[in-house]
Amino acid sequence: QKDDDIEEGDLPEHKRPPAPIDFSKIDPGKPESILKLTKKGKTLMMFVTVSGNPTEKETEEITSLWQGGLFNANYDVQRFIVGSNRAIFMLRDGGYAWEIKDFLINQERCADVTLEGQVYPGKGADENEKVKNKTKPEKAKKKKDAEKKSSNSVKEDNRATKQREEL
Repeated sequence: QKDDDIEEGDLPEHKRPPAPIDFSKIDPGKPESILKLTKKGKTLMMFVTVSGNPTEKETEEITSLWQGGLFNANYDVQRFIVGSNRAIFMLRDGGYAWEIKDFLINQERCADVTLEGQVYPGKGADENEKVKNKTKPEKAKKKKDAEKKSSNSVKEDNRATKQREEL
């Protein structure tokens, strides 16, 4: 064996072989259980929005308290502020993401948590925003706009090419 071979644990995440999935632990009624097992051992990021209209400093303080609470519960979470009311929580092990999400949405100042494309409203969300487990509005809006454009073009002209005009 070569001396310069890298041990499997020291390989970058994208070069490591995926952990075997135990299908006996999957509950077919809960799609989150599948995601938990597939994200186990992989880095995962979640977006967190702070409710109200906080300054960047307030967001820093509030999310720091949340990070401290998670640290005390033995969750390794890194936090990055990305806006005046948004932060990214990066997890080394994505298998714990849904437990952390449950903690965050129960915080008073948490407006919502975005995890794997799903938006989960928090305690601090507006009443009209508390639609459980909605998808990102930007994606849904883009899809609707694309569908409208494609359906309009089909109604106008259903031919593959336009007829030639005589010169």
